[in-house]
Amino acid sequence: MSDIAATPADPYLLLPLRQRILEQRLGVRALHLHRTGHPELSHRFVEDTAENIYSVSKTVTALAVGIAQAEGLLRVEDLLTDHLPAPTGGYGQGVDEVRLRHLLTMTSGSPVLGFLDAEREHEDLTAHLLATDLTAAPGERFEYSNGSIFLLARVIEERTGQTLRDWLMPRLFAPLGILNPQWFTTRDGRTWGATGLHLKSGQLARLGRLLLDRGAHEGTQLVPADWIDALHAEGTWVTTGDPEPEAARYGFGVWDCTVDGAWRADGAYGQFLLVLPAQQAVLTVTSHLEGRAGAEILRAVWEELLPLL
Repeated sequence: MSDIAATPADPYLLLPLRQRILEQRLGVRALHLHRTGHPELSHRFVEDTAENIYSVSKTVTALAVGIAQAEGLLRVEDLLTDHLPAPTGGYGQGVDEVRLRHLLTMTSGSPVLGFLDAEREHEDLTAHLLATDLTAAPGERFEYSNGSIFLLARVIEERTGQTLRDWLMPRLFAPLGILNPQWFTTRDGRTWGATGLHLKSGQLARLGRLLLDRGAHEGTQLVPADWIDALHAEGTWVTTGDPEPEAARYGFGVWDCTVDGAWRADGAYGQFLLVLPAQQAVLTVTSHLEGRAGAEILRAVWEELLPLL
């Protein structure tokens, strides 16, 4: 049998993956496959509604940093204290050594991770983060943190006088046809940045295509191409110490994958933008997988879809 005959026609390309999702109860809600030069393919297991994309929000905030850098508002090597004023009582010990790069790679050394209710509901989370002593030197170790990404959102808000969500409307969301995205805020009205952005699967897929196309959308460069490259550059990755192979390295708001050259945006319960440069493809996955690792969905993709691309 020829290679052409052995390759499924486009409309059936997702069938093996769909079958595995159902058999293994992987909780996937929608799939959307974009391949350069091919028709768009999608399949929804449930009605398409705007859902929390959780930590894929971090990738969106990382895109905002790249746009802000291109506009001259900041540089990734800037000190955090260059942009956010000291809280009452001053900065915590070591905070004056934190650079925006450390926040992007979650290596700031801050113990305020933004997961505890007392942190999430703090009346001034920015001041709490800035006033807390570091427990590790910036750049010394990775620790998964909503707090770090929240501070990046705060830097942009401080520089622009707008919430991150509002500042991104004409620069990212509206050009992509995302006209009224909802994004959780803190008690004092600051965009969370790290989580809480709500999108439909088709809207999320447009962000995925933007990543694959190095920041370009319909002939317009929304995010600098070199910034998209920097998100997953070899010199950007930091080791996480996580025993899960799919979580071994973190970049600027994105994760490395075990598939050579592949990288991804990744949110809780199985939200993924899987960028596959070698295949000129990006797969968007929205899910609600509880009690099991999202890496099970990734392995299903690698085994059931990737060989067919």
